[in-house]
Amino acid sequence: MRISRLVPTLAAALMAALLSALALAPSTSAAEPRPGGGGPQPIIGGGYAQNAPWAARLFSNGTQTCSSTIISPTWILTAKHCVTGGGLSFRVGSLDQQSGGTVASGVQTVTHSSSDLALVRLDRSVSAAYAPLGQPGTVRAGQSVQVYGWGATSRCGSEINCQSRYLKVANVSVTQGCRDAYNGSAICARAVDGITAGGDSGGPMMAGGVQVGVASTSDRQTTTAYTNVTAYRSWIQSVAGV
Repeated sequence: MRISRLVPTLAAALMAALLSALALAPSTSAAEPRPGGGGPQPIIGGGYAQNAPWAARLFSNGTQTCSSTIISPTWILTAKHCVTGGGLSFRVGSLDQQSGGTVASGVQTVTHSSSDLALVRLDRSVSAAYAPLGQPGTVRAGQSVQVYGWGATSRCGSEINCQSRYLKVANVSVTQGCRDAYNGSAICARAVDGITAGGDSGGPMMAGGVQVGVASTSDRQTTTAYTNVTAYRSWIQSVAGV
């Protein structure tokens, strides 16, 4: 299941119905407290990010859909399944998806032929602290790494309605190599204090301060798969020059 293509399962539908019956409406971005104020803790779990200047919120036709990173003045790195809707724009340099930073539009999208990676060229040069990209060997099984995103705060019925206003971060533990949504090389990890959900797609996995993965799939409970950035460094460099 691709994170952003949320086709509810029967179990999820039953849970949503139960919550409705109990009048326990899922939290929304608008109702979410500011960092430090308690309340629901997306990614699901984790906590609020404090320092992620390379994070970029992705909007498709004005609607928040995915997470991403800026890797050079004019290039965004995200997931291929995040760019299919078109009308792409990005808020860069703000942990608040609703304000601050710089908003730029995508004018060219390049997708990898056999993995869940996409590069989007911006309509202007954006000054930021760009995400450094890892090299092969940067990440290993058993390593604790960090995942970032503006994804869902809980397993609500329609996860777009409970995405976080503020960027979140969670620790996960690398388990093994696996495959992403397009059968590309990926890094699988298990939850430590949080797990990715709807809206976290395209966001980064960071190991020692460098980006090693792009969020592709998640079961929203225990495991997640990130397309292995280090395996596609030559492709990224050939398109974006970094």
